[in-house]
Amino acid sequence: MTHLSGQRVAFLATDGFEDSELTSPWEAVTGAGATATMVAPEASEITGKKGHVQRVDVRAGAASADDFDALVLPGGVVNADHLRLDRDSIDFARAFFEQHKPVGVICHGAWILIEAGVVDGRTITSYPSLATDLKNAGANWVDEEVVVDQGLVSSRTPDDLPAFNAKVVEEIGEGTHAGQTA
Repeated sequence: MTHLSGQRVAFLATDGFEDSELTSPWEAVTGAGATATMVAPEASEITGKKGHVQRVDVRAGAASADDFDALVLPGGVVNADHLRLDRDSIDFARAFFEQHKPVGVICHGAWILIEAGVVDGRTITSYPSLATDLKNAGANWVDEEVVVDQGLVSSRTPDDLPAFNAKVVEEIGEGTHAGQTA
């Protein structure tokens, strides 16, 4: 098992996230010894589409990728649609690629990566309805349980969470990746 003691992982989401796509990876990284921090466009708390309430630790506009070792982007249509319209969230996500840090994204979370301009030339999976959006942004979209491309870990749905969580923990444990670029 990979140990992530001392690693800091940011989770970026807002209201309407897919509950298990936040809680399951959160438990995986904290269970491996990392510290998880909830980042959102607004302070206070966010609520998942099935009712999970998560306290927000820092607003996206005040967060810096410099303070974290990795980023996880949960899915959920409403969550991802709102985040891709928030400039602070887009800039925060893009900074992880600029710093070559691991990023995990699942389901509709890939929309923010399209807005951040970081999927061109990358192999990625997502919820199937994003395939055309990702291809149009230059990505090589594949329909697989989990895909790893130079520190970018992607999965399709909550059914893929066991594989996604394992790869996210593994990639965080490996540290920065030269091919993880913006």
